[in-house]
Amino acid sequence: QVQLVESGGGLVQAGGSLRLSCAASGRTFSRYAMGWFRQAPGKEREFVAAITWNGVNTYYADSVKGRFTISRDNAKNTGYLQMNSLKPEDTAVYYCNADLVFPTTVRSRYWGQGTQVTVSS
Repeated sequence: QVQLVESGGGLVQAGGSLRLSCAASGRTFSRYAMGWFRQAPGKEREFVAAITWNGVNTYYADSVKGRFTISRDNAKNTGYLQMNSLKPEDTAVYYCNADLVFPTTVRSRYWGQGTQVTVSS
């Protein structure tokens, strides 16, 4: 089992920044690729970004490319999502997940509980 806990969400004005964290416990986090997804009210959960187990490769949704950066610190069992130039359409609950395959998907086994990000215009 891998347990994931997100933090760092909140309310921010358009153009602002937030940094989300995903703290992992349980099985060796460094074995797993990690991803971030988001779900806005009335919409399906969508992919945001993913990173390989060693942090060498990353992959982003077109909607966040150039604004968001995914990273991880395996020594701290923690992954991150730095979000800059936030837009109101980025408002959603953000989830991290983990999987042995890269990139992670909505079918990945391990998920956190989510953290709310609200961007005001």
